[in-house]
Amino acid sequence: MMSNPNPAPGERQAQALKPELNQNQAQALQDACGRIAPTWPLDELIAVNPWWEMRDQHMMDVSAKLSALTQAQCVMPKSYFQDVWMEQLQPHHLQQATQEMGHDYSVETLERFLLEDDEHTHWHNVSDFVDSGRDRQHKMAWRDEITHQISQFCADFFRHKTDQGSYAATYGDLYREWLATTRQDKGIEILMAEDGLTEQFMDLPETSEGLLAEALTGLGVMDDQVADYAHALLLDVNGWASWVAYLRWQDGLNQQDNQLMLDFIAIRVAWEWVLWRHQRARDKGVFNELKVLWRHQMNILPQLIAAHKEAQTKSWIWQRALEMAYQSTLHQQLSHASQTSETETQQPLLQAAFCIDVRSEVMRRALEAQDPRIETLGFAGFFGLPIEYQPVGTDVSRPQLPGLLKSGIKVSPILSESDKAKTRQALNKKARWIEWGIAPPSAFSMVESLGLMYAFKLLRNSLFPSEGTHPINHLPASDAFEMTQNEEAITLEQKVDLAAGILHGMGLDHDLAETVMLVGHGSSSCNNPHAAGLDCGACGGQTGEINVRVLAFLLNDPAVRDGLKQKEIEIPESTRFVAAMHNTTTDEFTCYGLEDRTETIENWLVRATELARQERAVRLGLSDLSGRTLHESIKGRARDWSQVRPEWGLSNNAAFIVAPRARTKGLDFEGRAFLHDYDWQQDADLSLLTLIMTAPMVVTNWINLQYYASVCDNHVYGSGNKVLHNVVDGCIGVFEGNGGDLRIGLPMQSLHNGEQWMHDPLRLSVYIDAPRDAIAQVAADNEVVRQLIDNEWLYCFRWDRDGRIERYLNQAWLVQDVR
Repeated sequence: MMSNPNPAPGERQAQALKPELNQNQAQALQDACGRIAPTWPLDELIAVNPWWEMRDQHMMDVSAKLSALTQAQCVMPKSYFQDVWMEQLQPHHLQQATQEMGHDYSVETLERFLLEDDEHTHWHNVSDFVDSGRDRQHKMAWRDEITHQISQFCADFFRHKTDQGSYAATYGDLYREWLATTRQDKGIEILMAEDGLTEQFMDLPETSEGLLAEALTGLGVMDDQVADYAHALLLDVNGWASWVAYLRWQDGLNQQDNQLMLDFIAIRVAWEWVLWRHQRARDKGVFNELKVLWRHQMNILPQLIAAHKEAQTKSWIWQRALEMAYQSTLHQQLSHASQTSETETQQPLLQAAFCIDVRSEVMRRALEAQDPRIETLGFAGFFGLPIEYQPVGTDVSRPQLPGLLKSGIKVSPILSESDKAKTRQALNKKARWIEWGIAPPSAFSMVESLGLMYAFKLLRNSLFPSEGTHPINHLPASDAFEMTQNEEAITLEQKVDLAAGILHGMGLDHDLAETVMLVGHGSSSCNNPHAAGLDCGACGGQTGEINVRVLAFLLNDPAVRDGLKQKEIEIPESTRFVAAMHNTTTDEFTCYGLEDRTETIENWLVRATELARQERAVRLGLSDLSGRTLHESIKGRARDWSQVRPEWGLSNNAAFIVAPRARTKGLDFEGRAFLHDYDWQQDADLSLLTLIMTAPMVVTNWINLQYYASVCDNHVYGSGNKVLHNVVDGCIGVFEGNGGDLRIGLPMQSLHNGEQWMHDPLRLSVYIDAPRDAIAQVAADNEVVRQLIDNEWLYCFRWDRDGRIERYLNQAWLVQDVR
């Protein structure tokens, strides 16, 4: 039943006459809320596939809907394909893509498409229609004001709730607090030059459900249109919607429990409803035009989405052709690679297990080039440890594992009493400084008091720069750790089970070298809010130092080794596990406990560093430097507070290869491939393959599509110009400038060198050395894996031992043309 938008006070008490959300509307709203992927805070920043929650749909369908609803782009513009045409991309790639996708376009037709103008419209929210009215041509746009108002409120609300320490207890407060705040804000009416606007907020329902029911009824949104309409509004403030999705993710809520996101969408719908009623009250003629445009748009929504899908068809052919161009080169490389040798190889003197991060691929080649007795392995960088790290002297702990997983074990360093005291003092000092610095009343006094000191600090950092790292990484560490679960020390049996699973997963349960290095990685940069994004994503946006030190402690424990013998895992007495860190900015190694090992290994590491650094110098524009000069230049970038490109991170990632290292050793993947060791002959129950395809493969998909999305549409899925970034509440995220939506994804400086893109937006190509039935079985047993493969969020290939490559798609195997 339609309600009067301006009821008398007595009428508002007649709650029975007010519309309520029906079951279909409620479900549609929850569906819309569930389409938003989370974004992690800056101090735990990990890469996220921004379309993760829509993986049950084909990527092309998602692309068409997003383009229609909010102009978000999931495929590159025509100008990009013009750049790569006849360079990276050749006519036969276009022909192959056209044929694969079931079309009959000629190359000439596809070339002509790149020169044609796009002629299709897109969805407009009520605020967009109001902005296009004649009376608002010289006024501030409602879209900008609504985004600014919601964004500033959320920044204050979530800072306040973070201080209280509990989100779950405040899920019902978001809409109510926004309503109370907005009703008191008389400045909006003045700023927007709209007399009588404030009265519209006074008459809004007191609950988010009431608001949504009233607005959807009043706006005439049909039940089958609610999900797309709500999704379009959420995408208007996608940054904060992604933050709310993160809170949902952390609390493990399902869509039905997602009250906080429902409150958030109610806020955005409230603005639509307010503007609708305000236009009706102030100008009947303008409102009638608005009403007709709105109804017409609602009626043609399915056709609008279909038109966008049709318009993007040729763009997706170009995209697929570009991916085929890369894959064809890689297919040739893999198909001609030497097959696994059946002859005996000499016992390695050094085994080094690296994270599968693409930056490790360069270093692994450089290290292996030093001596044939060096063997490297690739494994997820958290090394199978489901841990969170709690420094001594604090109740706060940080996760050291992928965002997909939950920690089960808490680790703390075992320190001397003097080191404990130093840690507590350092943490307390840091906490007081931060509390004073971010408290709103102190902002001006802090500037007044410390302005001169900060000027000195700026000068000092310019002339005598120092490394910038996470404060916790400066705290005293140790080579011994307490390990607890549910506040109780874990048992020796649990340690043995954990160690056995990790060793088996890495393939290190036999034939061990005297020295086994466990190599974590981290980055170093200054004045960089996104610094955690350059650290190890598998370690929850932290460096891998804690993981490798804990694992080395575990595997060097004599009691654990004795327990492993009962599981038929024999670690020789001469074998020593050494924790090490690879700095991906400088390519330097830091080793913990290598002092009593041979100097030969240290020399290998030094020479590998020089070789890897020289290779990476090309992309940094430093190829004319070498030796000590290059070393100092790269270290200078890491310490330079004004450097916006300390390193290129995981840019240009394109492939994930799951196979024994023997099959890829000697191949140059140019730092574009994630390399995970796996031997299917040692995996009879498919437990390892299942783990790889449901965890590392998903994580690499997240990394790949975050880079992809940030290039395709940096306005929606990237964070813009990092020079303009302002941090929100220390860690929530960044604004670009002093307002607007919360920015997510990668800044332009992480993707573009000022002249060209440094990341080619290609969907991930996954190559697995395993039997057909094994790959098909894992996909069939795991819905997420099947969705990623069949909806083409990634490509799944089987790389046979004879060099043949087949693609798996929709439960069928397709032999690939290697040329």
